[in-house]
Amino acid sequence: MNRRIFTLILISAVIFVSSVFTGPEMINPFPLNRLDATIIVSIRLPRVVISILMGAALGASGAVLQGFLRNPLADPYILGLSGGAALMATIGILLGSTAFGLFTIPLFAFLGAIATGFIVGFMAYRRGGLWPERLLLAGVGLGFLFSAVLMLLMSLSSDEGLRRAIHWIFGDLSMADWSLIPYGLLIILLGLVLALWRAKALNALMLGDEIAFSLGFSPFKERLILFVSVGLMTAASVSLGGIVGFIGLLMPHIVRFTSGADSRLVIPLSALAGASMLCVADTIGRTVVAPMELPSGIVTAIIGAPYFLYLLRKQEILKG
Repeated sequence: MNRRIFTLILISAVIFVSSVFTGPEMINPFPLNRLDATIIVSIRLPRVVISILMGAALGASGAVLQGFLRNPLADPYILGLSGGAALMATIGILLGSTAFGLFTIPLFAFLGAIATGFIVGFMAYRRGGLWPERLLLAGVGLGFLFSAVLMLLMSLSSDEGLRRAIHWIFGDLSMADWSLIPYGLLIILLGLVLALWRAKALNALMLGDEIAFSLGFSPFKERLILFVSVGLMTAASVSLGGIVGFIGLLMPHIVRFTSGADSRLVIPLSALAGASMLCVADTIGRTVVAPMELPSGIVTAIIGAPYFLYLLRKQEILKG
């Protein structure tokens, strides 16, 4: 196994384990008393698992999108899915809906993202397939529309509802619960399996439609399958903990820089790198200003933006 890949796996394992024992109060695993065990099992472990699922979904989605759109600045939120999810989740929050208990906000967010995906796909579908330019334009246009409606709703809301909505929009993992994990895991795994299944086709699409067609792949059909995989992973991620930026944009570039451009390797390693980054961001967010928390999306932006600019300065981003 490539030494860099082994190092990434080892670092990720250390991050996952450390996140469980790190927080407002450090927990010593040797020995582990009953109270600490309860805190780990009931609070910290589900939060770490959800951060792993969300980060993995965003990292893999970014790798797939940058490949089939052939756009190094593409990320999972460029298709407007996050805007639709944020709008529906905010509607649920501001209405004070508790019809589905703990699942209310995740369900609203998931349905918003899926509905947006259908709209974007419908608008981008032409002559038997999805066109990258139409995908981007439809996603950006819907994103602006949803943002405007979201700002209108928030400007008319109560202070309590407004604060909760803002906290969720910027990545709130405080609602992490074991009951949410099976559903998120199932949807994210389905999207990831679809992406890995078509990874070879994605390599061909990155070379251009003509070359992909000459190699026996249908560009329009492959984009449709990959679009569905991205939609599933992004919708599940946003529904689990809100909007977390820069992971889907940055992680694939770091992986390509260290491990090459083969999508069969880039997709799983981007998922692993994304999971690690979000674990770190969530740990920082619930530790540095305890007992208050910083939303994970703010932490990832503070960490990711300078590094992204550094890569851009070195032109690694433009090289893909």
